[in-house]
Parts: sequence; structure tokens; C-alpha cells
Amino acid sequence: MINHISSIQSNRPIKSAKLIACLSAFLAIFLAGCNFLQYTAKPIDPVANSVKFESKDPLGQPFNEYLLNNGYKVKQLPIAVWGLDELTFCALFFHPSLDVARAQWRAAEVSELAAAEKPIPNLNGNLAHSNRANGDISPFAFGLSIDIPIETANKRDIRIENAHHLSQSAKLEIAQIAWELRNQIAQTLIEHQLNAYQIKSLNEEQLRRQEIVAIYQKRLALGAASNVELSTAKLQLQTTTAELNANEQTKLVLLSKLASNLGLPLSRVAKMTLVEVNNNLQSSDEQTWIQQNWTTQISDNSTLPADAQTNALLNRLDIRIALEKYAVAEAKLKLEIAKQYPDITISPGYAYEFGDRIWSLGLSSLFTLLNKNKVAITEATQLREVEAAQFTALQSKVIAEVNLANAEVIQAKLALDNQQQLFKQEQINSQRMSRQFAAGEIDRLALTFVKLEDNAAEKSLALGYFQLKTALNTLENTLQKPLISSHFKATALEPPEIKGEMKNEP
Repeated sequence: MINHISSIQSNRPIKSAKLIACLSAFLAIFLAGCNFLQYTAKPIDPVANSVKFESKDPLGQPFNEYLLNNGYKVKQLPIAVWGLDELTFCALFFHPSLDVARAQWRAAEVSELAAAEKPIPNLNGNLAHSNRANGDISPFAFGLSIDIPIETANKRDIRIENAHHLSQSAKLEIAQIAWELRNQIAQTLIEHQLNAYQIKSLNEEQLRRQEIVAIYQKRLALGAASNVELSTAKLQLQTTTAELNANEQTKLVLLSKLASNLGLPLSRVAKMTLVEVNNNLQSSDEQTWIQQNWTTQISDNSTLPADAQTNALLNRLDIRIALEKYAVAEAKLKLEIAKQYPDITISPGYAYEFGDRIWSLGLSSLFTLLNKNKVAITEATQLREVEAAQFTALQSKVIAEVNLANAEVIQAKLALDNQQQLFKQEQINSQRMSRQFAAGEIDRLALTFVKLEDNAAEKSLALGYFQLKTALNTLENTLQKPLISSHFKATALEPPEIKGEMKNEP
């Protein structure tokens, strides 16, 4: 009998050891079955980045395919003359700031997926060995328990809502940056066109000034003119030459500025043939559009149509981003209110303690019912009020900007109309003086001065036209909508959809 009991007692440690070995093997198999991701180093190579930047080609096949996807025809490619639309698509394709915004959006998309994950249960275990000083049946003890967290008050759904609004805000930031690039390109293109027109006009003025200097030199040699008249003509020629040189230098600065806006090397942009203004300064589309949209406003001094202002208040990207930020503040307040209700953790477990088998069921929670999270709720409420006030202020700012931009367009249009009238009068006077010169009533010096007056009138007319274009670009940027129909669509500002793992819904 004693030998039988000893045999049983000696077998229990063996069984316990086998059970522990089985548990260890189970854990090993479980861990081995997990598909762990491995870290992959991705160092930044400044030299390779520089080479990649210099290799950007607006005439390459990838960019041509991008244009085809945005409405261009095969016969239009490669681009021969670069206008605002083509340059805008170029910036959308090449500018690195958009890559940063897209990367931030993808990070926000991942955060949205992470917010949808449910709390992971925790597995707890322990192993002990006794010296059997108390006469324990077995010297071994081990335990295993699982903590199962349970969220209450729909906290997971609120986190998903918050992450979704953050993701949408990041997505709209891409479009906001794209629109800012388009506005900068439009303004730089206007400045480049004005610079090209000024260079052309100053070259003509320089020729007239040289003719005047030559005439005074001949008259001085014949005693028909004074040194003062010749010196005055030379000083005017030097002034014109200095102004011409300054505009020539500005041309390179504007090209560099345009290259920065496009995200391209200056060497590539320098080879582009940029669209220039014609002799009439305005294209037929611009003339028709301005006539249709501003004749009425100028005559009765009315404001911009209400639908344009409404579109700005509803569709501007900063307005939409502000709405998403307000929604984030709302979600944060919802989450803090939900935190009044404590989460629960259920912990079922099994323990073998020196021969005794014990089953247990634990229940734990944070005791938040006393303060009911009042401080955090008050803070989230105030943050929501801040976002609401900022949104109201932004809308008021948009209304003021729209009215101001519209007033500037009206003022620029009136100034251009006045310059056109003065130019027509100058043309009539020039034709009359040409007839007098043909009849021998005036000399060549007088005719040359008349041509200088023509040149000055053309410069004033061109300046008025470019001031109107600048005002229209400001209005377009205020409305954040192209004013004249073109290849460019608002959908081009939207970032491409992320494929693969990002398409999984929570």
C-alpha cells in the first residue's frame, strides 16, 4: 500500500512536467506560426535624390500618359507651347510638396485602419517550484489566464469617426497645396508674359532713342542743335537701356521662380516654349468671358453674382478642411463623454498550485464614475467652440476676400478701358502725323517722337491688361475655381486612390 502511494506521488511531477512541456510546445508553435514583419532599412541617399530631380522630364512618357488620363489627345502630345493648364498638370505630377502631402494622407489612412482595431486580449502565465516544506503533494505550480478587454459606449466607432475626419482633412490638404501651386504658377506666368512684352517694347523704344541721338548728333555737327539736347537724348537712351537690361535679368529670375513652382530643374524649364500674349494682348476666350461677366457689374457697380460667393463659401478647400477639423473636435468630445463609462476586462484563468487545481474568473475596470471625466469633457467642449469660432471667422474672411477681389477686377477693367481709349486716340494722332511727314510738313525727329508716344501708349495698355489678368487670377484664387473653361478640372486636384491594403474597410 505504501509503495502504491509512493508510486502515485512520484508520477504526479512527471505528469506536471509533461503538461508544462505541452504548453511550452503550444506556445512555440503559436509564435512560429505568426507571420512577423521584418525591418527593412531604407536610408536616404542625397546624391541619388539629386540625380532623380535632374532627370525629371516634362516631355517624358510617364508625364504624357498622365496628360492622356486627364483629357488630352494623342495629337496634342508632346506639348509644344506651355500654357497655364499644361504647367499646372506639370506641377501636379512633379512637385515634391505634393508627395509630402500624399505621404501624410497615406499615414492618416493607416491611422484610420488602426482606429478600427479591437483591443487585443492579453495572455498571462507563471511557473513556480516549491521545496515542499509544507508537505505539498507536488512541488510545481503554474497558472494561465487571459485578459479580455471589452470597450463600452461605442468608443471604437467614435475613434473610427475621428480618424476618418482626420484622413479626409489630410486628403483635402493635398488639393489645397495643388491649388496654391496653380495660383503661384498663374501669377508667375503673368509676370513672365509682362516681362516678355516689356522687353519687346523696350527694344523698340531703344531703337527710337538711338534714332533720336543720331539725329541730334547730325544736327549738332551742322550747328542746328545744342549739346544740352544731345546730352538729354543720350541720358534718355541710357535710362531705356538700363531698364531693358534689368528686364533681361528679371527674365531668368522668373524662370527660376517658375521652375520652383513646377518642381523641375531650371534647365528643363528654360527649354519650354511658354505661351505669350499676342498683339491684341487678349485671347478671344478672355475677351468673350470678360465681356459676358463684367459688363453688367461695371455699368451698375453691382457685386459678384451670389452663386459665385455661395460656391466660395461651400466649395473652397480651406472651408472644407475647417469643416473636417470641426468634425474632429466633435468626435473628440463624443469620445470624452463616452469615457464616463468605464471599460471592463474579464480575466478567466486556470492554476495548478502544488497539487490543487483552481479555476478563476476576474473582473476589472477603471473606477471613473466618481469624477465622470468632467475636466476632459469641458476641455473638449471648449476646443469645439474654438473650431466653430474659427470656421465663422474663415467664412467672414472669404466673403471679404471675394468682394475685394471682385472690386479689384472692376477697377482694373475700368482702367483698361480708359487705356484703350487713350491708345485709340494716340493711334489716330500717329496716323495724322505720318500723313504730315509724308507731305513734308514735319521732320523725322518729330515723327520719331510720335512713335515714342505710340510705344508709351502701348506699354500703358499692356500694363493695364496685365493688371486685369492679375486681378482675375486673384479672384480665381479666391473662388478656388477656374474662371475660363479649359482642360483643367477641379477633379485633377483630387489625390489618386490608394490600392491594395489601403482599400480594406474597417
